[in-house]
Amino acid sequence: MSDPSEVRQGGMPSDLRHTMHHETSVQPSMEHDITDGGPEMVQFVDGDGNRLETNEANAPYARIVEEMTSEDAQSMYRDLVLVRRMDAEGHALQRQGELGLWPSLLGQEAAQVGAGRALKPQDYAFPGYREHGVAWCRGVDPVNLLGMFRGVNHGGWNSNENNFHLYTIVIGNQMLHATGYAMGMQRDGVVGTGDPEKDAAVMAFTGDGGTAQGDYNEAMVFASVANAPLVFFVQNNQWAISEPNYKQFRIPPYQRARGFGFPGVRVDGNDVLAVYAVTKAALDAARAGQGPTLIEAFTYRMGAHTTSDDPTKYRIASEVDIWREKDPIKRMRGFMEANGHADPEFFAQVDAEADELAARIRRECQQMPDPAPLTMFDNVYAGDHPVVAAEREEFIAYQASFVEEGAN
Repeated sequence: MSDPSEVRQGGMPSDLRHTMHHETSVQPSMEHDITDGGPEMVQFVDGDGNRLETNEANAPYARIVEEMTSEDAQSMYRDLVLVRRMDAEGHALQRQGELGLWPSLLGQEAAQVGAGRALKPQDYAFPGYREHGVAWCRGVDPVNLLGMFRGVNHGGWNSNENNFHLYTIVIGNQMLHATGYAMGMQRDGVVGTGDPEKDAAVMAFTGDGGTAQGDYNEAMVFASVANAPLVFFVQNNQWAISEPNYKQFRIPPYQRARGFGFPGVRVDGNDVLAVYAVTKAALDAARAGQGPTLIEAFTYRMGAHTTSDDPTKYRIASEVDIWREKDPIKRMRGFMEANGHADPEFFAQVDAEADELAARIRRECQQMPDPAPLTMFDNVYAGDHPVVAAEREEFIAYQASFVEEGAN
């Protein structure tokens, strides 16, 4: 992790140019280890649920984790389980012909729940198309997510109600949207005021594949120069569809931040406590006017890229087996049981709630009405627009013409 104090004070560390030169001269290893995040990775709970001792990587965030209560742990665990069950139901509905497509988040629950829970109500999140866990944390009804993939709406929710932008299908495109929104917050005077109820920040989500997009890198430039209150949250799930990491970049995503002049940190994306702590610290800094941070959540996409993909064609089963042992829910449950944060009755209640959620999702998905055509004209611009209004009236007249012809 690069030292935030070095970068945020406006000067480039004396050894940064040398370090950057050294990093870019390293040859990529074809024995790329996608199962080990290395000693620089922030982690508090290992794969077996054991609480790790404080070390150089996690020390800056230890206080945040230590202040968490049993109620906090239970709430996080509940979110992990419900999000996974919602995702599984989405996958099943697609396989049964109820959805056109579904991008599973299986394996990435901790990355999304940990990050989503670190957001305050006044913050704004810009997702890609797999951030179902973040949507859940922001209060978006899962049924609305299904509506988009069922093709009965053009987004499924009012982004301003939950400060959660509509899903962005174009890879990396949302990073520029997020940067512009963050710069707008600066101009609105809601950054660095010292008022915790007023100060706000933005978080933008993408995957490791998205870091290769031009929009992503352009956003980093603007965010850095503007010192924007923005957290870039990269879920490094090791595969950009069928493209492995070592064919995507020569240095880890979090190290790129140094070249743009702001801090980067790698966190264990399957450790929900670590993700929450790191993200909370980054968002706190952004709200205080200390600029952007890049977080790389080192995790794994356990399922297919989407339901149109077959991952067995390009990755080996043993790799998946290794990551299955790092399962974020199993890990969190082990931690809670070992530390007395919950009893068997609690876990049974969460499982029952997950069953109820799945049943509701299935029932309401199948009952969704056909889309209302006129909604395509809503929310195109912030306010009324004469061109859109004219097109709307033209379309209404077009629809009415069919009724008139039928009447004759």
